Amino acid sequence: MNDEHLRRIQAITEAALLAAGKPLSLEQLRELFTEDERPARQVMEHVMALLEQACEGRGFELRQVASGYRLQVREEYASWVARLFEEKPQRYSRALLETLALIAYRQPITRGEIEDIRGVTVSSNIIRTLLEREWVRVVGHRDVPGRPAMYATTKQFLDYFNLNGLDQLPPLSEVRDLEEIGREIEKNMQAEIEFESPESDDSDEKTLH
Repeated sequence: MNDEHLRRIQAITEAALLAAGKPLSLEQLRELFTEDERPARQVMEHVMALLEQACEGRGFELRQVASGYRLQVREEYASWVARLFEEKPQRYSRALLETLALIAYRQPITRGEIEDIRGVTVSSNIIRTLLEREWVRVVGHRDVPGRPAMYATTKQFLDYFNLNGLDQLPPLSEVRDLEEIGREIEKNMQAEIEFESPESDDSDEKTLH
């Protein structure tokens, strides 16, 4: 495969990632091409490496997350890009962040188990917000009286927080408590959402503490 053909595949890939507005897997990118011109997986991996290099020194980067690859604004420029939007990104309560942290680190976990650890009742609004955001999902029911739902994180959670897998979460040994985990998650969240167009949300969770 000559350099001109590689540059064409790279340009098509870049255009698709810009238009998609969501991560695309290598297979999804390969499907853009007809069967007779479809690049091999190894070629696509090489193209992604070339595209990553092409983004060096620019205001955006190629990032691999759980669902695939996406082009996104670099974290260090997010505060400037955020000025394009009149509304401020939604900030989430400490209670929601601690709940999300517990699900991420202890999954699968029930609402009752979260309450036992935190020592307070988990608001229904918190669970509703996490489910609506598709950051968590029900993966089963605990085999105890009442059969409570068990929650776990999703690929959307990994994508949103710029993670390729749960192994990229900060090790528990490096954080002192749930509040510190929550702050770390929120820091990653703000880096991601500061350059997104804010979404309307009728949840009153942002007022909970």
